[in-house]
Amino acid sequence: MTKLLVANWKMNKNAKECFDFFEEFKLKFSGKRSAWIAPQAIHLNLVINEGKKCNVMAGVQNCSEFLSGAYTGEISPRNVKELNGHFVILGHSERRQYFQETSKHLNAKVKTALKEDLKVIYCVGETLPERESNQTLSIVGDQIQQGLNDMSEATADNLIVAYEPVWAIGTGKTATPAQAQEVHAFIRAELKKKFPAFGEKIQLLYGGSVKPDNVEELLGQKDIDGGLVGGASLKASDFLALCGDK
Repeated sequence: MTKLLVANWKMNKNAKECFDFFEEFKLKFSGKRSAWIAPQAIHLNLVINEGKKCNVMAGVQNCSEFLSGAYTGEISPRNVKELNGHFVILGHSERRQYFQETSKHLNAKVKTALKEDLKVIYCVGETLPERESNQTLSIVGDQIQQGLNDMSEATADNLIVAYEPVWAIGTGKTATPAQAQEVHAFIRAELKKKFPAFGEKIQLLYGGSVKPDNVEELLGQKDIDGGLVGGASLKASDFLALCGDK
């Protein structure tokens, strides 16, 4: 399976900075690893068009559980697909923390996005107090059970799960490869129980201060199929290094 690197640009980059990134990135990107980018939604069309020039897929960082209607400020997954958006990130720890998104609420978003034939990157992870009190597997297990509740095997075909320990996001701290693998193995086992036909095939990404100097060891773990990258994806040179193109 080709390793997948997903750039989450969060609320960074103006239009010129997006263009500048691709001007550098497309010169060296070989496709050794798959590269997806989630810019701010207002730059989705720009990144889709630039991504076509170097085989990079574009998506969004969030979407609504509704397809249309009086939901001011929301993003319709149907319209993301209409623009040829490829994927959506759902349940990122910042959405859970700052916008009080719960796994039960995210379950509706996941189902709607999958029905619109978008790839869904569903994020799970624990806080530092939860890890220190040995609740990691319990917390992650609950997030999987609630967020992916009542889903058919057929819809799971477009599902990706990202493990992002909250304590390692933007802090410079990283779970050791062994710590990351332990949780990924647990997630794999839970997904195989829930989706016997697809659980083994669902890609699992690690997100939590993934950098050029630790990416190889992380991606070398048995159940880590790629990375969900924040800060280290903002510079083309760094993201190229993560993609195996220095």
